[in-house]
Amino acid sequence: MNYEKDETIIYQGHPCWRGILSFYVRGAGIVILIALIAALVTRVAGDSIDWLTVIVVAAIGAGIVVFAGLVKRLTTTYTISNRRLYIRRGILSKKVQQTNLARVQNVNTLQSPVDRILRVGKVDFDTAGSDDSDFTFIAIANPSAVVDAVHKAQREGERIAVTPAGATDGL
Repeated sequence: MNYEKDETIIYQGHPCWRGILSFYVRGAGIVILIALIAALVTRVAGDSIDWLTVIVVAAIGAGIVVFAGLVKRLTTTYTISNRRLYIRRGILSKKVQQTNLARVQNVNTLQSPVDRILRVGKVDFDTAGSDDSDFTFIAIANPSAVVDAVHKAQREGERIAVTPAGATDGL
């Protein structure tokens, strides 16, 4: 990603593995359904269920679900700099969302009861004058740390905007 010359990264991370457990649970349900269909098909085709076929189908399905979840997690990157917020997704095709930090009006954290048990959550950013209504960091391991990073970045951005060029602020 191309950052500006004086842009510094304050936070960068990926969705937490605990946060994508719901993806794995849904995937496991689909794998079980496919395994049951495989058992039914082998039962209809022969006298009994071919357990080897059912186990192979289930193992392949489970492998696909685990790999897809890992790829989904590792190919999503959340970044907070002293100037912008970024969400980057994808391997072959990339989707990058970004907004100026100065446009962030509200930062909300959302945690369902299951999220609280798993210690993950969503951080939703409301931005001024933006049609992009879905600017959310999902499956974040420590949502309050992300909120703190945004507030730190906003304070740093305000300090930079107030300090005249070439002046020192005593730091």
